[in-house]
Amino acid sequence: MIENETIKHQLNHRAIRAFKDQTLSEEQLTTLYEVARHTATSMFMQQFSILHITNEEKRKQIREITGQKYVGANGDLFIFVIDLYRNKQIRKQMGNDDGRLHTMDIFFQAFQDTMLAVQNVINAAESMGLGIVPLGTVNDDPKAMLKVLDLPELTYPALGLQVGVPDQEPQLKPRLPLEFTTFENEYPRDFEVSELKDYDEIVQTYYDLRDANRRIDSFTNQINGKKLNTHQNKRDDIVEAIHSQGLALDFN
Repeated sequence: MIENETIKHQLNHRAIRAFKDQTLSEEQLTTLYEVARHTATSMFMQQFSILHITNEEKRKQIREITGQKYVGANGDLFIFVIDLYRNKQIRKQMGNDDGRLHTMDIFFQAFQDTMLAVQNVINAAESMGLGIVPLGTVNDDPKAMLKVLDLPELTYPALGLQVGVPDQEPQLKPRLPLEFTTFENEYPRDFEVSELKDYDEIVQTYYDLRDANRRIDSFTNQINGKKLNTHQNKRDDIVEAIHSQGLALDFN
């Protein structure tokens, strides 16, 4: 396997949930913004924006929505926003209609732009010695989040990101072996859960030996457990919230 400094950082990735009581410098912020700005973009439409949340009340409200005490605490909090509003204004001010901006196709392209930008920022932050944790929990109550962020039509908060100076050094979480995730030309359909026995043992050892939140658990137990059990929660309002923003209106 090829190794260089970038790959070393990527292979050493771990989520950081404890940050020192300091914020990013202007130089660090500008670097992360520039990295995001230079991310690949579908059809050169550049359909994302970043909200840097510094208002303490907003940070508190976002922390309550996510239910995670480290969100909006130490470090810097960013919300990566799918943004078709800007392109609508361009079309409108140049005398045109909204065109395809309300379609699932364009929404999905904007989602891809946004996720690529998030990963670029993660790579850059970790290369600078910073810690990160992605925050999918910003969608735990999508309607409340839209209200807190006061976002205009044709925008949607896709993912949050907490960035800062690490105040912990968690163990590296074991990932699925390549044989279960990478295939040549065709997707195999002969998967058997018993094939994950060795991986389950590795994951169970990880949970048993890690420094925080030790427990007896495995990968297959998590997939077969409450995470995917049938239940209702506010995340089920995502489609309704997306439609309320005028996005993906052709998707039911």
